[in-house]
Formats: sequence, structure tokens, C-alpha cells
Amino acid sequence: MEGDDSTFPQDSLDGLSQRGSVASSATLSRAQDVLIYLFGESAVHLTLEGLGSANVQELGRTVREALHIPETTQDAFAFWLTSPLLELQLKSRHQPYKLCRQWQDLLYRFTGASQEDISQDEPCLQYRRNVFYQKSKELQIRDDAVLRLLYEEAKNNILIGRYPCDREHWASLGALSLALEEGVGLEGQQLTSVIRERKLASFLPEHVVMGSGGLFSTLKGKSSRQAGLEQSLVEEYKKIGTPAGSSAEPVDLLHQYLRTCHSLPYYGCGFFDGEIEKQTQGLLHRSKRKAVNVGICLDGVYVMDVKEKHVLLGLHFNELSWDHSYPEEEGDSHILWLEFDGEEDGTAVNKLLKIYSKQAELMSGFIEFCVELSSVTEGAAAAQGGSSRTDLSGQCAGQDVHSNNSRGGRRGKLRRQSSVVCSRVHSLNTICYVDNGKEIKRLKPKRAASFFTRQPSALSYSAVQVAESLEQG
Repeated sequence: MEGDDSTFPQDSLDGLSQRGSVASSATLSRAQDVLIYLFGESAVHLTLEGLGSANVQELGRTVREALHIPETTQDAFAFWLTSPLLELQLKSRHQPYKLCRQWQDLLYRFTGASQEDISQDEPCLQYRRNVFYQKSKELQIRDDAVLRLLYEEAKNNILIGRYPCDREHWASLGALSLALEEGVGLEGQQLTSVIRERKLASFLPEHVVMGSGGLFSTLKGKSSRQAGLEQSLVEEYKKIGTPAGSSAEPVDLLHQYLRTCHSLPYYGCGFFDGEIEKQTQGLLHRSKRKAVNVGICLDGVYVMDVKEKHVLLGLHFNELSWDHSYPEEEGDSHILWLEFDGEEDGTAVNKLLKIYSKQAELMSGFIEFCVELSSVTEGAAAAQGGSSRTDLSGQCAGQDVHSNNSRGGRRGKLRRQSSVVCSRVHSLNTICYVDNGKEIKRLKPKRAASFFTRQPSALSYSAVQVAESLEQG
């Protein structure tokens, strides 16, 4: 957000932005070319003087002028430094040029990448959605240019599988993309030809198009699978131009695309890389790790399986406690701890999920900021008689939703669902037993204790006095 102190990694970049080797002031005072990248394979080409001292707020005014973005929607976007190894949303006072010069320092601090990968990695400056921008405001926007930017980013996240979605979602979104990019009214062979010329991967998630299974099964079923996906896309596309379907106006189609994405609770999240332990297997009970994406937004925290493209755990902030721990010895990992209510053999327990990541500090700080910001937002919404939060529990059929948000009642249980959007707590390797941190013991059914003191202030957790390191679990 322009002009405020909100930031993706909180204040973790502030020290770095004030140090490091930079070019001479004479060099940086000359006019230099800068590319600001956008989603949709486009970029804004600027020629700036004083690049070395230019901050995000100053760049923002120039980019908005170049893109003709109204001042009323300026908070919808932010500047990011991104690469395949790290993504960071910048504060308005950050100076991108200086941060780029310290990019390797950031990679060593916040990633586990090899020295070779770090030495070859280069960041780009992107202008993209602000993670703190409320979804409800997006649907009030009527400016085509602004909606197109939001659409391109959302589409990219759908296609690469960063936003897992079920068939009804990806088929509808694919058809809307086809209508927005190729127009409505295509029929018969013309429609089929356009789809085949553009290829299905231009409209549908890559993992859906590629399918699962080995090489033989993929080759064997490729033809029939492609035909089935084409037919699904055609059927959804035909609904758009009919009286019973959606309006064919571009702005309305863009709104419909974004509204569909809003039904995914992790839309607009900032994403972090991490690993969790797989459930133990075999006689030796050896445990391996799986890669996960951790999405954090104003609605909550979502842990997603990178390979399977589905949600493993989704929690609103009033359903969790959290903390992070630093390595105590060489070889140890940074850990983000998520605690939530669960059940083990009919007994109510605290469940602890360990997420191994050098970005644990960033995630913890980001959760804390979102909790503070969402409490203000929800307070304002309550005063207006509305709700600003996506109700994930109501989206998952069969989930126990008769929960009470206060600590006087049990929170809703998360059960396995067929939908990719719903939590799969059964598949998580969690710690379910604690006793003051000294030994492992089953918790009593009725308890109001928590490992952590970091929870939304509305809750009345009382923290367990942990005598030893959490990593004992």
C-alpha cells in the first residue's frame, strides 16, 4: 500500500537497504532505462534519473501514469522483487535498486538455495497485486486496465497450480479466459480450431492438461484426455454467450473471473516455500519431507502440497496459534509452528504442524501483521453488518461447521474432503501430545492451554510453560 508501513517481510529488509556496495552517485544520477514487469508477458519501459535513490512510492507514481491507473485504485498494486528463488513485496520507502544489489544476501538469509543457484539468480521488479488489498474492493473496480492486470495475475496463478481448484472452477475460468482473449460468439469448428491453436495449457492448469501417472499411461490416454478437456471447455464457453449465462461485456467477464477466484480462500495470498514431514512409513519409521507452499492473506493460512496441487491445511486466524523458532545447532532448521484443535482416537488434542523453512521468520511476521490488519477490517465490517472473510468451512461439504469462535466452544473439525480446496489433516504428520514440553503425553479432552502466546487477541489462550525446546517433539 502506498504511503503506509505494511510490508511482506515486515522490517527484515530495512537493514539491508541501508548498506552494501552501490554504484557511484554520478553514475546513478544519469538517466537510465528500467523495465517494470507485469503479468501477461508485458513490461513498462521507463527512463529515470536518480535510479539509485528512487523509492517505491516515487516509482509508483510514474508507473501509474504510464499505465493510466486511477488514483482511486492505487492501493490495489505494489512493487515486488521476484525470482524463481524468492518473492518479496516492498514497502513504499524501499529503494529497489539498492535491494537488488543485496539480492544475494537476501537469498542466503531466506532460502536454502545452493551457492551456484544464488550466484546465477537475478531478481526482476514487478508491479502486481498488493497482498493487503481487500477482495471486496476488486469487484467495485470498473476500469478495464486495472481489472486486466488483476486478471492476468490470477490467471497465471491458476495455470501454474498456485491456486488449486476443482473441475467446476478451472473449466469455468478457462472458458472465461477464452472469451476474454478470443471474444464470444465462436462456434463449431472455428471454436475448436482456436482452442487447438492456442493449446489447452493457455486456458487450463498445466497439471490438469498433463494429467498424472507414468509415461505409458500419459501417452496411452493423451488423445482421449485432450478430447475430454476440449469438450469441457467448449461446453463452459457456450454458456457465456447465452441469455441464461453471463454478460459478454469485457468488464463483466473480468468481474466474473475474479469473483470465481475469490471463492478460492487463498486468492491474493503471499506465498512462501517450505517443507513438512511426511507420515512415517516402514518398520524403521523413517520420515521424509514433502515440499509445500504456504499461502498467507487477510483470511488465514493455507498449506498446499506442491506436487499434488491440493490443500493440506487451511485455517482462519481465529483457528490457530503460531510461532517460529531459530536453529539451535548447526544443521537444524528454521521452523514455523502452527497449532490448531484436533482429535486423536476420540480425544481432543492440540495438533502442532512443523513447517521447515528459512522463511519462517517472514511467515510469522506476516501472520502477525495480517491478524492486526484483519481485526481492524472485520471490526469495520461488523459495524456495517457485513463480513469481510471467506468462509472456508462452509465450502467443504461434510465439514463440521457448528463451531464457536470463542474458546468456550470447540472449533470446527477439519475432515478429509474430495475437493482440492479442503483440508487433509489426516495426511499431516503432526505432534498431538504435549506435557509442559518435558515429555510426550496425551492431552486431556478438556484443555485451554497452548504452546504459544501468539494468537489473535480476541482469543483467550493461556500458554503452556514450555521448559525445553519445542524441537523435542
